[in-house]
Amino acid sequence: MAAITKHVFYVNRLTHPVFADLLGARDDIRLDRLENDTAQTGIDVVLSRAHAYQIGASRDEIPRHLHGTAALLAGAPDMLVMSSSGAGYDTIDVDACTAAGVLAVNQAGGNREAVAEHVLGMMLLLSKRAIQADRHMRREAGISRIAYTGNNIHGKTVGIVGLGNTGSRLAELCSGLFAMPVLACDPYLSAEQIAAHGAEKVGLDQLLHRADFVSLHCPRSIETLGMIGLREFGLMKPTAWFFNAARGGLHDEMALEAALASGAIAGAGLDVWAVEPPPPEHPLLRFDNVIATPHIAGVTAESREMTARMAAEQVLDILDGRRPPRLLNPEVWPAYAERFFRIFGFQPG
Repeated sequence: MAAITKHVFYVNRLTHPVFADLLGARDDIRLDRLENDTAQTGIDVVLSRAHAYQIGASRDEIPRHLHGTAALLAGAPDMLVMSSSGAGYDTIDVDACTAAGVLAVNQAGGNREAVAEHVLGMMLLLSKRAIQADRHMRREAGISRIAYTGNNIHGKTVGIVGLGNTGSRLAELCSGLFAMPVLACDPYLSAEQIAAHGAEKVGLDQLLHRADFVSLHCPRSIETLGMIGLREFGLMKPTAWFFNAARGGLHDEMALEAALASGAIAGAGLDVWAVEPPPPEHPLLRFDNVIATPHIAGVTAESREMTARMAAEQVLDILDGRRPPRLLNPEVWPAYAERFFRIFGFQPG
């Protein structure tokens, strides 16, 4: 009996060629590619036979009609899994997947080292005032060294909101390299679990009040959207720095602009934005005490290969009937298992 062909598709590009290499080694896998401007008729053909969608994690890189929504799932009767290319899953409507009996998975942990290092780098550059001095030197002569006196980060307190894969790695780096006390706000972890990472469990207000560096490492959700606004920036020390390399929308950009303009905080390091990439005229880009990067914290050669490999192996596991390690909606399993049996004729494990 011939093996059933298992159809996987993606839009525009893959994180790394290793994804296609691993799937291409299998005779029973077909990998299709769509583009942002693929005609609807072409999209419909791919969706009609798709079992898995390897979807980009950045919500502004693919058009809305190709996000993993209920509307897209309505045209994909045999879809079994939506797989995000990274730790984030802004492009996947997890509730819609659950309602349709579809697994939603991500690649949490694949870029933890890259993002943690990126944040630490921004912390060092800002506290040493290296960015401000560099910009001054490129604009005019006669720079005063004393005018750009910075601070050591050794022994300063870091507050981490979300102590998952990346947050816990940042905690390790800060405490291990610079003897920094670590405060952590994470409602899903106990004080004992947080202590195991060398951190102290605190509420958000206390973290903001005590920390010299505040870094966000939580997913974008109804709970976290707009979690840092004018009130929260007002709780921070005027000497404290704010960092977001998690997801745009977690902090209010207008509130951050006001906090910077008034001197309520010392500055910020931003890798994520409400609209990505932000336009050059974005008001936050006018501040010399802001480091701005276009959602590249996790984009290193090593992390791209790692996440692509993780994604390919997880998609293959799912299509072979195994339970995936990074399942975002475990409650869907019974309904999913029934659909899997109907499509492939055997029960997933």
